[in-house]
Amino acid sequence: MVLSALRGALGFFTRLPVGHDEASWDAFRYSPAAFPLAGYVVGALLAVPVVLPVPTPVVGFLFVLWVVGLTGVTHLDGLADLGDAAVVHDPDRRREVMKDAQVGVGGTVAVGLGLVGLAFAGLALAMLPPRAAAGLVVTAEVTAKLSMAGVAAFGTAAHEGLGSKVVGGSPRGFVAPALVALPALVLTWPSPAAAVGLLAGLLVAWLLARWVRGWLGGVSGDVLGAANELARLAALHAGIVVWTTV
Repeated sequence: MVLSALRGALGFFTRLPVGHDEASWDAFRYSPAAFPLAGYVVGALLAVPVVLPVPTPVVGFLFVLWVVGLTGVTHLDGLADLGDAAVVHDPDRRREVMKDAQVGVGGTVAVGLGLVGLAFAGLALAMLPPRAAAGLVVTAEVTAKLSMAGVAAFGTAAHEGLGSKVVGGSPRGFVAPALVALPALVLTWPSPAAAVGLLAGLLVAWLLARWVRGWLGGVSGDVLGAANELARLAALHAGIVVWTTV
């Protein structure tokens, strides 16, 4: 069951050729712990560019390229849709914009800032010791997936769709993912960088969930995707700041 759920999670979170069968998807849907568990696997893969012995600017570019190449653009699309909705004042129009396939100015800015944030994180990670850099990348990915699990557990679905398949379970469903994510806290030990990064990512996801509750009427698949992207960025940058200053 656990392996099947992990396969389903990897199929949902990445472009890896696994977990696309119905059995894996169903196992993933009913196993919230698979969210952060997949984060460890995805994070380990994403850490490869930041430990390569290549010039720092190259690492920054490779990191963005590898994140997009491995995880796809599904969650970035959620960030784009949320960015478009954020600049609309009419509540009914916001929900229409979220479903619109075209990307507007708000979405373009949101995705652009997200990619720039990843690039600068890659640059900073390249200047850290390899163990610290890899630890922060893994922690950030675990945080991103834990944030999605939290938004799904505590939120209510805005409408029927892909997001509604995992949203609105129960707050108790957050306990198992949180326990699975605990080992990530020591990935930069004795520095508290990983712990601070994880808390920063969760804080951003919590603020996002509170905002969309009144702004969009609940959580959708796009909100889950945006939570993934924003929590990853917050965890990376907060962890880097703590490692370099504390």
